[in-house]
Parts: sequence; structure tokens; C-alpha cells
Amino acid sequence: MFGFGVPELLIVLAIVMVVFGVSRLPELGGALGKTIRNFRKASEGKDEIEIKLKEAV
Repeated sequence: MFGFGVPELLIVLAIVMVVFGVSRLPELGGALGKTIRNFRKASEGKDEIEIKLKEAV
């Protein structure tokens, strides 16, 4: 897949951790998962996507 091996993926993960911080990784992972899910739904021709608004604290 794109010619990435384990060492390259570890380097990318380290860079992401430095840029965004460890505490934001779960949030970024969830957002990425929702994005992929919505992209798959759109490519299958379904007209509905998942949108959630952030709750004010």
C-alpha cells in the first residue's frame, strides 16, 4: 500500500505525535475513521452522511 513499510509508518507516527500531541491522537483517529466511513458511503451512492456538532461545555 503506497510502498510504506514499518519504519516509515513509525516515523510518520512519531511526527504526528510531536505535532499534535499524544492527548489529541484519539480525537484525530476518530475523526479520520468518520471521514473514511463517510467517503465509503458517498462512493457507494448513499445520500446520507454522519455529522455531529460539538457540544458546548
